[in-house]
Amino acid sequence: MPQATATLTAPDRSLPAPDGNSATRRGGGSEFAPLLRTVKEQGLLERRSGWYARGIAVNFLGLAAVVAGLVLLGPSWWALPLAVPLALLSARVAFVGHDAGHSQISGDRRRNRIIQLVHANLLLGMSQEWWNDKHNRHHANPNHLDKDPDVAADILVFAQHQTTGRAGFRRWLTRHQAWLFFPLTTLEGIALKVYGFQALFSKDGPYKNRRERLVEGALLLAHVVGYATLLLTTLTVGQALVFALIHQMLLGLHLGMAFAPNHKGMEMPDAHPDGDSWGHLRRQVLTSRNIRGGLLTDWFLGGLNYQIEHHLFPSMPRPHLRLAQPAVRAHCRTVGIPYTETGFVESYRQALGHLHEVGEPLRSAA
Repeated sequence: MPQATATLTAPDRSLPAPDGNSATRRGGGSEFAPLLRTVKEQGLLERRSGWYARGIAVNFLGLAAVVAGLVLLGPSWWALPLAVPLALLSARVAFVGHDAGHSQISGDRRRNRIIQLVHANLLLGMSQEWWNDKHNRHHANPNHLDKDPDVAADILVFAQHQTTGRAGFRRWLTRHQAWLFFPLTTLEGIALKVYGFQALFSKDGPYKNRRERLVEGALLLAHVVGYATLLLTTLTVGQALVFALIHQMLLGLHLGMAFAPNHKGMEMPDAHPDGDSWGHLRRQVLTSRNIRGGLLTDWFLGGLNYQIEHHLFPSMPRPHLRLAQPAVRAHCRTVGIPYTETGFVESYRQALGHLHEVGEPLRSAA
């Protein structure tokens, strides 16, 4: 499955809140420090808890409306269209869980953890700690083939040398991965649940202690039981299965559209002789791609269209990313670092073009 998609791992293993201090110590501080000062002076790292509270409240009202619609319509095929708004609302849930994991919502780590547990585990059926562990490693080394789990060879591959040894069905997938990318993303909603339960029962899982494992497991189980109960008590078995399939496929597609263009086809540090010595600014900017658009784009992609700003300042609240963009773009121009921003369609063309190019050796050998 394509993996859905903060610089250092925080002691409590939530996604890191500090922005810049660790990067300055690790090199590249002379390039990043002036930008960090500018952003701090503009107050863009201050929390926007009220903004998030309003968004969460609206989303809960939307979810309640869908549930009410299912109850009122009863066992009718006319209830199936409700799977569409439920998928959109579920994606909002995922974006809130993502932001809570980055400590964007509150300065209190416990509060962020509770928000993320509710949104990730209870409402989505996705393990918080599994996702945080994977996402931490992605943010620390984006697009690094040996260090970023999001570009590790799996169902998809992201560099031509990863095609070596691919055989059978996986070889066929790699040959056609650009064409199959969006169909495969429809499975992502289900895959996130599977990965969560796998981590829960794995001895090498990301959980710090037994209590943490039990809490996450109980919430994951509550999600499955609650979701199944809702559908099976309001719809027939056949209708419930079709509803769940539409909902999960649209959710997976939506999440795939939000995460796919962010890094695919961008620079890979391990492909450069000095890539491992890049400072924070270069590591995050050269490997990330922004998507141009207005408020609708911001809403649909959950702010991840400002991928460069998000990677530079992972704890920056989502509504501030747009405000930080002019300063980031100007600073990159000053220090001579390319700042990549494309249109919505062009971003997918570039990402899929990269996947198509990676699979070329296998198509040529066919």
